[in-house]
This record gives sequence, C-alpha cells and structure tokens, in this order.
Amino acid sequence: MRSTQSHPETQKAGIFSAYGQPEFFCELTNRGENLPEPLRRVWERLAQFDLDEIRRRTDNAEKQLYRLGITFTVYSDREAIDRVLPFDVIPRVLTAEEWAFIERGVQQRVKAINMFLRDIYHERKILHDGVVPEDLILNNPGYCQKMIGLDVPGDVYVHISGTDLVRDRSGRFLVLEDNVRTPSGVSYVIENRHMMLRLLPDLASGMPLRSVDDYGLRLYRTLCDVAPEGITDPQVVLLSPGIYNSAYFEHVFLAREMGVPLVEGRDLVVKNHLVYMRTVAGLRPVHSIYRRIDDAYLDPLAFNRESLLGVPGLVEAYRRGNVTLANALGTGVADDKAVYAYMPRIIKYYLQEEAMLDSVETHICAEPEGLAYTLANLEKLVVKPVGESGGYGLLIGPQATASELEEFRARLKEKPANYISQPVIDLSVSPTLCPAGVEARHVDLRPFALTGKSTWVLPGGLSRVALRKGSLVVNSSQGGGSKDTWVMSA
Repeated sequence: MRSTQSHPETQKAGIFSAYGQPEFFCELTNRGENLPEPLRRVWERLAQFDLDEIRRRTDNAEKQLYRLGITFTVYSDREAIDRVLPFDVIPRVLTAEEWAFIERGVQQRVKAINMFLRDIYHERKILHDGVVPEDLILNNPGYCQKMIGLDVPGDVYVHISGTDLVRDRSGRFLVLEDNVRTPSGVSYVIENRHMMLRLLPDLASGMPLRSVDDYGLRLYRTLCDVAPEGITDPQVVLLSPGIYNSAYFEHVFLAREMGVPLVEGRDLVVKNHLVYMRTVAGLRPVHSIYRRIDDAYLDPLAFNRESLLGVPGLVEAYRRGNVTLANALGTGVADDKAVYAYMPRIIKYYLQEEAMLDSVETHICAEPEGLAYTLANLEKLVVKPVGESGGYGLLIGPQATASELEEFRARLKEKPANYISQPVIDLSVSPTLCPAGVEARHVDLRPFALTGKSTWVLPGGLSRVALRKGSLVVNSSQGGGSKDTWVMSA
C-alpha cells in the first residue's frame, strides 16, 4: 500500500469542508492519486450532506439504539452500567481487492491455529521441534488438560474467531491479536448495517455493497457441520451466562438470527452422558452448543466447583463425543498474547507458507532479552498484560507520565511473564463525526470467521473507532465507538 497523502478534488465540500489532510493513513482518502471508484463515489455522496443533516440522523441513530436495547455493559462504571455503543454514521470502506487479501489471510491463520491446537493436544510435534517453547504452552493458563488426546469433529477447535487488524502509516494490514475463545462484536456488525440503511439509504443506494445479513444462517450451518457423527438433524442451542453478562444483547441477537433456543446452565441437564434441554414437553436432546461461557465456569464437576453458570457433567458428555462445544475447550492457549508472537512460525510450520497478514513486532517479557528491551524502551512501547482483554491494564508509553512509567517498570520486574510489549503503531484513521465537525479518528477492524467443513469470513467486520482525539484505544469499554464496514463487491 502506498502512503501517498492525496485527497479527492471534492475534499472541501459539505461535511468535509474542514477535514484536514490526516497525518496518518486515511481509510477514505489515502489510496494514492487514483482513488478507487467505489471510494470516490462514497466520498462524493457524503460531501453532499451538511453537518446539521448528518447530526440529525446521528441523533436518530442513538435513540434507535436505546429503543432496540443494543447495549453493552461496563462493569467498572457504577454510574452507567449499560451503555449504547456510539455509532458513527460515516462508514469505513474496503475495496474488493483489499477484502480478498484480508479474507485469504484470515483463512490461512484460522487453518494454522486449528492445526496447532490439534497438535499441542496430541503429538506435540511443534513443541518437540522447538518451534514454540514447551513451557509457554504446557504451563499456559489457557491450556486445558482435559483436551489432551481428545478428538473433535473435523479437527475443528476454533469454529468462531475474530482477528483484530490494524493498518500502519503505509497502509499495510497487521494482525494485532487473535480472538479464538468467545469473540464478541459480530452483532454490532449486522446492526450497524441495518442502522446505516435506515438512516442513510440515499448514501448506500446503488453501491456495490456486500451483504452481512446471512451471518446467522452461516453460523447455524457451521454448528450443524460439526455436530457429533451420525446426527442428521442436530439440535443447536446458544448457552449464555445470563442477563448480567456484558455481551448478553449479542447472545439474544445470535440465538434469534440462528433460530435456536437461548439457554442458561439451568436449562440443560446431563443424563447418562447425554445432554438435554428442559422444555415444557419434557427433555429434548442437544447436539451442538455455541457456548458463551468461559472454560472455567462451564461445568462445576470439571472446573470451578463454585460455578452456578455451567452444566454439571457437560465436559464428560463432550469428551465422550455426545455433544459438540463451539469453540472447543482449551482454545485460549492459541490467543494468548505471548503465543501470538510465534504465529508466523506456527503458520510456516504447518502450512509451509509465509503468513499473509503480518504481525506486529512483539517482545516477550518472559524472555530475558525481551524484558531488557522493554525496560530500556518503555517510553516508546505499548505494554500489554497477556491475560487481559478490552484494553484493560495496558500502558501506552508515549502517552504515559513519568510516575506511570516507573510504576509499570516495577510491575514488569515483579511479574515479567505477565507482559508483552510492542512498538506503537500509527493506526490508520477514518473520517468521523465529532463535536467540532468531521475529523480523523483512529480505527481498527475485527473480521469474523466461521469454520465447519470450510472457513467463511463475513464480508465486513467490526470497525471500532477511538472517539477521543489522538487516542489509540478503540475498545468500547474504554470510550470507543463503531462504524459500519462496507466491503465493495467491485
């Protein structure tokens, strides 16, 4: 990708009248002198709106989000537990060529991760060959002893995945992290599209825009694909922790999209190592479970005995092949932030291919040289705890105060294995409606993939946007918002 800072001739029109030349790669304008035709059409149509009109439609969007109950939960804020994810009406656009590259890269990555998981729970060849340190895997909190030697249908461990991508200053896509336990956010992808089409039908009309509407059907078919052998008409359910979970809206949404029951642990029972759902007509067999409960809480007989969320006996039923869990137990070891550093080597080892999607340079603080480099360059790096998500617990060196840097040095020295560090990436930006007008804000992208008999990538993905000027943190729990992601078919 070129880093040319050119802009279309229409840059000073309408809502873009004050949109300056971004310092970073702009998702709408920095594509070189010959702006792709789909992007030019989007720009020109957006430029026909004025700010008052765009703000009026944005206000309508927020009201609809509240009315529809499209919220997420912030546990740390007692003043505003349930929040609407801010929605920006200016879409992020990807060309057909860009999407084809992302799609192939995600499929390659998911294939390698599934081969890696099978290997580390069976022969452990990659560990014996020294490609990945044995201690990093076998002592990893995400490594599940109950999966050792267990075969899963189709050798698929990761059925649903979300790969976090960013773009650097040159426009190159980089993988920031893998999410292969219970990745969330796909409901916003679909709802954002519905919202966009309701609010700005005049913008989307006639655009060669790929649909995201069949995700629910694809997810259902994936869960049927991996049902236990011999089951021709599997009963699929979505297992949720319940209404107090931060992603409960998404659980309801996906169950409805698939047309399957939404259940909690108390709705399921295991008898003779078979799983049943309680219904008014009696017990009904269950064959595939899309579980949105972490491993530790899934079965009190197998893991946390205090768990009230899980189903007693579920893991033994799973081990006997009577029910499929999506994703499989023990997938957390593959999205560990330290294991991430080895992904290019993992892809090369299993597929004999170079990774299509580059990774961000990563320093593993558990290794002496990685810790030394991190401590010596802390003010230039992003330091992340390996076991956290949602943007919690990280340090952005260039934005940290002297006391914050000193505090983190102490943490690193005390528990180096808890951290990795990476250089600060100059994330790409996208035009975003802000209080002062349309301004550039940093974005990332989470494409979602489904793997059953094959891997399908939803043509879209969750574009998160950092609404605070200059912020690189896009997580919803840290004040970020979202955009509709437009993938063009031509």
